[in-house]
Amino acid sequence: MASFLPPAWLAPILLLTASNVFMTLAWYGHLKYKSAPLITAILVSWGIAFFEYCLAVPANRIGHGTYSAAELKTIQEVITLVVFAVFSVVVLNEAITVNHLVGFSLIVAGAFFVFKAPL
Repeated sequence: MASFLPPAWLAPILLLTASNVFMTLAWYGHLKYKSAPLITAILVSWGIAFFEYCLAVPANRIGHGTYSAAELKTIQEVITLVVFAVFSVVVLNEAITVNHLVGFSLIVAGAFFVFKAPL
């Protein structure tokens, strides 16, 4: 039986995507439950963040053989924007505005330069 092992360039992206789902839940999920005590929100968020770390640390360790640290951070930031945008619309029922899209686009433009050959 063959096991699925993604290529070296893809594994960190998949792990960072999964870790960002957990981190977005940890950082913003409690906004749906504002009546819960703040200490509860903090403790639940820490518990969720544990799983984020269980994915992010291996993503960076595995990915550092293929990507530089700056490239890994850039990949993580772009993934964070995408995950957050989806979460904000689907879970928090908040609209993504033109200003948000312009701001996100500028960050993606910055990511382009991180990966582009030296000027």
